[in-house]
Amino acid sequence: MAQSHRTSIRFRLNDETVELSGIAPDLTLLDWLRLDRRLTATKEGCAEGDCGACTVLVGRIDNGLLSYETVNACIRLTASLDATHVVTVEYLNRPDGALSAVQQAMVDNHGSQCGFCTPGIVASLHALWLAEPNPSEADIERQLQGNLCRCTGYEPIVKAALAAASTLPSADNDRLVAEYDATTQALLEFADGARATIEHDSGTTFVPADLDDLAEIYAAHPEATIVAGSTDVGLWVTKHMRDISPVIHIGHLEELKQIKIDEAGITLGAGVSYTSARGALVSVFPQMAELWDRIGGEQVRNMGTVGGNIANGSPIGDTPPPLIALGATVTLRKGETRRSMPLADFFIEYGKQDRQPGEFVESIFVPALAEDVFFAVYKISKRRDEDISALCGAFHLDTDADGVVTSARIAFGGMAGTPKRAARTEAALIGQPWSWDTVQAARAALNEDYQPLSDWRASAEYRMLAAQNLLIRFFLETCGAPARIERHPALAEV
Repeated sequence: MAQSHRTSIRFRLNDETVELSGIAPDLTLLDWLRLDRRLTATKEGCAEGDCGACTVLVGRIDNGLLSYETVNACIRLTASLDATHVVTVEYLNRPDGALSAVQQAMVDNHGSQCGFCTPGIVASLHALWLAEPNPSEADIERQLQGNLCRCTGYEPIVKAALAAASTLPSADNDRLVAEYDATTQALLEFADGARATIEHDSGTTFVPADLDDLAEIYAAHPEATIVAGSTDVGLWVTKHMRDISPVIHIGHLEELKQIKIDEAGITLGAGVSYTSARGALVSVFPQMAELWDRIGGEQVRNMGTVGGNIANGSPIGDTPPPLIALGATVTLRKGETRRSMPLADFFIEYGKQDRQPGEFVESIFVPALAEDVFFAVYKISKRRDEDISALCGAFHLDTDADGVVTSARIAFGGMAGTPKRAARTEAALIGQPWSWDTVQAARAALNEDYQPLSDWRASAEYRMLAAQNLLIRFFLETCGAPARIERHPALAEV
């Protein structure tokens, strides 16, 4: 039970304190900024978190420290901003009013033409400038994955980011640094441990005080929409015009953002973002690094959560295939009752998961890899960066001293109505030598495991052929054979 209640949320917007009550559950940050506050430098492009024109910075206290991340304002719901600092591009100039290091570098390097994308690019590069004093070109390109520029091209923008890095952030040249202590104190005061309940003609929004309060609210309102990062729900609002009320926001709950690593494996709270999870997961499963850097853009990775990617049950979610292949389990909570199950069993059929009314995903446990086992995950998409999977395949296989397969776990997304294991393919491998002939037989068994559909991302025939070829790729890589397309060094500057 929450100790106290309030009917508003409180946050900082640039240099002022904002208190909002009576806001709609589906009010996006972008609409509020542009329509209510007339901060129109932040643009709407795609309204689905792909183009980055709407990028702003959001600061939050994490483990006692204030840090800023880029987010897509077009799909971020305003009520999720309790106890945060929202920073728009209008506030990124220097304290003396001069252009910031990033802004000046964009001018000097001709990094803008039409200017529509520029505010979002400046916001993204400013966040990088604050966080990374000596970024590589790869760091810059990763930071800009979620920012589309059709006019200038990225070469002058990358040069601008490198030029800005020659000036280190300080209280003299950056407002956020100069106001760090005051902003920290303000956000700590906002986080008063109270539940916020916001009523509007279109519905109710809850901001729970803590994890127990979430369990109480959801048990009482099992029809509610739980929103962590809104990278999925935001599109329900902007693209499908769905009624999502009542809404329960959970992105602020520290209990759901915990990461625990021990000899047994990794436990992730359901509210851990992709960005926060990356370091822990990649340290234990380095094979997941490439996949993780291709989940959305930086803004989506900052907002989206591993638990949300599982809970929404999408057949093309990027995280379930590797987690299923690794033997992950999920813990669900309803009130004070918890139960755990293999993640593979959580997905029943398209749009249906083994989750009771009022029950939510609380955590995910991923067992550590045993020594000398093979593991890999591959994502196939039309674009390399910031694209939804046509299919995603994950392979986890062990052999004995004689090279005979003793266990196999293979999972695909995009091949069925849910993320699904390839049971017949696994059976065709187990007990057989890990050889070309065995792989060819198992390759054919994929036709028995899946009957993929055709859609605008890929045809059924393409999906099946790609899945079969990924099994071959996995085999070749475990044998040390080259199976990856690499850019030739002589062409690197072409």
